[in-house]
Amino acid sequence: MSSHIVAIVGRPNVGKSTLFNRIFGSREAIVFNTPGVTRDRRYAEAEWAGKSFTMIDTGGFVPQSNDIFEKAIREQAKIAIEEADSILFIVDAIEGCTPLDKEIAAVLRRSNKPIHLIVNKIDSAQRENLKTEFYSLGLGEPIGIAALGGREIGDFLDLITSDIKKATRTKKEKRLRLAVIGKPNVGKSSLVNALIGTTRQVVTEIPGTTRDPIDTVLNYNGEEIILVDTAGLRKRSKITESIEFYSTIRTLHAIERSDVAVILFDATQGVDKQDLQIVDATMERHRSAIIVVNKWDLVEKETNTARQYELAIERNLGLYDFLPVIFVSALTKQRITKVIDTAKEVHAQQSRRISTSKLNKEMMAVIEVNPPKSSTSKEIKIKFATQIKTNPPLFAFFCNHPKLVQESYKRFLMNKLREIFGFTGVPLGIVFREK
Repeated sequence: MSSHIVAIVGRPNVGKSTLFNRIFGSREAIVFNTPGVTRDRRYAEAEWAGKSFTMIDTGGFVPQSNDIFEKAIREQAKIAIEEADSILFIVDAIEGCTPLDKEIAAVLRRSNKPIHLIVNKIDSAQRENLKTEFYSLGLGEPIGIAALGGREIGDFLDLITSDIKKATRTKKEKRLRLAVIGKPNVGKSSLVNALIGTTRQVVTEIPGTTRDPIDTVLNYNGEEIILVDTAGLRKRSKITESIEFYSTIRTLHAIERSDVAVILFDATQGVDKQDLQIVDATMERHRSAIIVVNKWDLVEKETNTARQYELAIERNLGLYDFLPVIFVSALTKQRITKVIDTAKEVHAQQSRRISTSKLNKEMMAVIEVNPPKSSTSKEIKIKFATQIKTNPPLFAFFCNHPKLVQESYKRFLMNKLREIFGFTGVPLGIVFREK
């Protein structure tokens, strides 16, 4: 995810979600001719001409309304303005410049952020003159587009990305970077504090104390390791506070910038759907991970609770059963150094490169015994395999009909790669290419 955030702001029903969908090529947002349809903040990663940015779609902004729902939207829009690196202010060419547009413009001018004034619904050259009255907002040159039909969208994207630098290869951070993630109040800050031996983070019983990812350098046996304490990831339906939504965005940024994610579970709560969604979010971003079950000191060891918890994790992880599980107590510091040792082992695993000769010797023998099945009359023959990248590892299998290889066979090969070569805690990638 790009670090450059672009927020879409405007009064209700000017086409904000339509523009969002146009840029991302989908109808992910609810688009309907009723003010206030966009309630939750949504964000997605966009790329244009080699430049990437995170775009946030906000609800209709009504500055002076006393309606409780519009107050909540206003609050979230203001947070969006604060968080954004640049702002797209959307107005409606058909309705013209309204008093509400002027109120929003006044708010935006006070933000001192780069603002692009976008006049929507300019769907023909004959309507270009409708932009003129929006000069009165004092926000510079109005940009005319038609979000629904796509008119001038390319030029519009060129303009709004003009101040974003193209992604360049930067020198790789040599220090191991660990993102400590999990639900609110599972003990992320407590674990970081226990590892560094000082109370640098604010630790309370109130979920969500940590708003921003905070980097801490840990000196571990002479090696510097970066620990990133993040805000707790909640279910989307539970994200009711504006700041919390943006904390979630920053947490996902932290995951993507990490080498290994340390996913905390709470031993006193068992494994729930939210824990598994956090694992999913990490795997979707192709990040290696370990699972750390915190508060293990509160579990009665003389009962079967401990073993039941272990079995529950194994059962619930499913496809992610390759993730190592560690049981710790941040409070008593029980086994906390094992977190670092295991994370280092996982990082070493994801950096491995298997030689082509060794890979083919092992995997071709497996494929010969268990060849891929085809749903057609065509026979699939895999001839060759090679590892094409590390961090995380990606393997290419060359065959005559790559599109016919079934997903179940892909999982079979992935399991065999783990069985033969290890890769504990590391998400593997497999692609099939035509020989």
